[in-house]
Amino acid sequence: MGKKQTENYHFSKAAIYKIVIQGKIDDGVSERFRGMQIRVNKSPGGLVSTTLIGEMIDQTALTSILNSLYDMHFTVISVRMLTDVEDD
Repeated sequence: MGKKQTENYHFSKAAIYKIVIQGKIDDGVSERFRGMQIRVNKSPGGLVSTTLIGEMIDQTALTSILNSLYDMHFTVISVRMLTDVEDD
């Protein structure tokens, strides 16, 4: 096999993450997720999910978002790092 994927990941670097949760985030609480794109998706079967995409300054910020979702009783379907954010 080639290089491990994790060699490119850095705990303390900014990255763009995509988080998918089951259900819909109410407009009143979406303030917690400022700066993130929020899309509500509905499957042909009627299941509702929400996709959040945004830049996190580090994995501590990511953990904070995930903890907020947990506190709001959302089921996290997936978390994916889309790309590192390049240093200037």
